Order: sequence, then C-alpha cells, then structure tokens
Amino acid sequence: MSKPVLGLLLGAVLGAIDGLTALFSAPETTPAIAGIVIGSTIKGLLAGVIIGFVARKYQSMKIGIIVGLIVGFALAFAVAAIPNEQGGHYWVEILIPGTLVGLILGFLTQRFGTQPNKAIR
Repeated sequence: MSKPVLGLLLGAVLGAIDGLTALFSAPETTPAIAGIVIGSTIKGLLAGVIIGFVARKYQSMKIGIIVGLIVGFALAFAVAAIPNEQGGHYWVEILIPGTLVGLILGFLTQRFGTQPNKAIR
C-alpha cells in the first residue's frame, strides 16, 4: 500500500481513537463525544496524508518521525487553541494524544508503506 494511502487509513483509525481519549482525559466532554471523534478523525486523515507524502519523498525513519511529531503537534495545537464552553482550553488533553498520533503515523508510514513503482524507460 502506498505511503499516502496508508497514512490516510491509519490517520482515520488513530484519529478516532484519539477522539475517544476525551472520555478518559476530560469526562465532562461526554455529551459532545460524537463531534470530538469526527473532528479528531478528520485531523488524523489530514495528518496521515501529509505525513504519507513526506514519507514517500524522504526515505528516512528519522525524518518521518520528526515530521510526524511536528504535523501532529501543529494540528493538535490548532484544535487546542479553540476555547471550550467555559472559556478555557484543553491543552494537555489534546496536545499529548495528537502529537502521539503524529509520531505513530510517521513511524508506521515509513516502516510499512511502499514506494510507487517507477516506469521502466
């Protein structure tokens, strides 16, 4: 499976799991869990595609993991910056799982994704 497609699929799964962690880290979010899981899944899809394309371009586990960390953190930061109903933020509850999703995606896309076949000339 190509690295961008693998990133897309894994991003969706890991994003949904990331969203479900809200039930444990912030139980008061239970009424909004459906929206949180959908948003986290979309965030995971986006991260997976970005990380997958970078993994396809650079054949380096180190670059894949670093880019995964950066993309995961950046997307999680963008979501965590949105204030909740009380005007506060869920910095830790969003940043830690989001960054871990990016790290895992960076590793898995480099490790298990395949390169496209080059045309023989």
